[in-house]
Amino acid sequence: MILTPRIFCWTALNLMSDRRIRCRYRLNGAVQGVGFRPFVYHIAIEHKLKGWVRNDAAGIVIEVEGSAANITDFEKQLRQNSPQNAVINHFESENLAVRNDPSFRILESDHSETLSVSVLPDLAVCPECIAEMNDPAEGRRYRYPFINCTNCGPRFTIITGLPYDRPRTTMDAFAMCDACRAEYEDPMDRRFHAQPIACVKCGPHLELWDIDGKIMATHDDALMQAVRAIGQGKILAVKGLGGFHLLADAANEDAVQLLRQRKCRPRKPFAVMVSSREEAGKYCDLSEDETMLLSLPAAPIVLLHKKLNIKMAKSIAPDNPYLGVILPYTPLHHLILQELKTPVIATSGNRRD
Repeated sequence: MILTPRIFCWTALNLMSDRRIRCRYRLNGAVQGVGFRPFVYHIAIEHKLKGWVRNDAAGIVIEVEGSAANITDFEKQLRQNSPQNAVINHFESENLAVRNDPSFRILESDHSETLSVSVLPDLAVCPECIAEMNDPAEGRRYRYPFINCTNCGPRFTIITGLPYDRPRTTMDAFAMCDACRAEYEDPMDRRFHAQPIACVKCGPHLELWDIDGKIMATHDDALMQAVRAIGQGKILAVKGLGGFHLLADAANEDAVQLLRQRKCRPRKPFAVMVSSREEAGKYCDLSEDETMLLSLPAAPIVLLHKKLNIKMAKSIAPDNPYLGVILPYTPLHHLILQELKTPVIATSGNRRD
């Protein structure tokens, strides 16, 4: 999405000329962690342009060199077809002297200026990653609970510094395997410069802990034991993006009451996580706008009107005609709900308020 720019300088170009020119673009806003550099790389190659793109302390800087007509088309795409999660607050351009760069490159980030770039929030896992996670043929990422790509996954939660590059995230502790490194460096791959890139060979893995912090299970066995625990009416603390979720079976009245007791929350409604928009429609009335809201990358909780006589614990939202509904936004949440096959209470891990 492009907001009205505070500063904009249109580069005057002669569309009938094939003369070689060079332009610099500066874009500020939420332009890091959204796949902007790979996007720029692709449209620069498409238009046979030379130059470079890099992150800096304020956003994105681009220099391109080529025919005036091709740069005009490049600039049009830059302004109108930016990545879906990008927000451009400031766009400016200027003419430069031709330097005859031999190719187009993604450069290392510039850390020399005062930081002013916007930090993007975590993004819900995208449909492409969900499909890959559920495909046995994918191997390294089949049922991998930390799958992500350039268009989805953690951002704010893993950042330790800016500009947004892997060494300035908590993922720096995980050395990429050869396969992940190849994807990360391939301009044609959808994980090109995806900073949280990982797989079962080189990334983080699941562990199930008991109340004393003892490891009870790891990897997929940890997932299955956790699902069984929820089905038995137990409360599960899930470490996810932005903190901990407490999960409990939304159809189990005893489990919901126990959760209320432990959180010191006698009546305030709980949010419910359902596996899909279709499942949300089984429990609530859904308008077209509400369906759209549920599917946003921000994965908001949407207040929906409950249907009558639904199979959920009465104490989820006592004496309330509405239900706060959220879709799973991490791969781990998707895997839990796929196995459990029932909605869950999904509430914050803090004790109350």
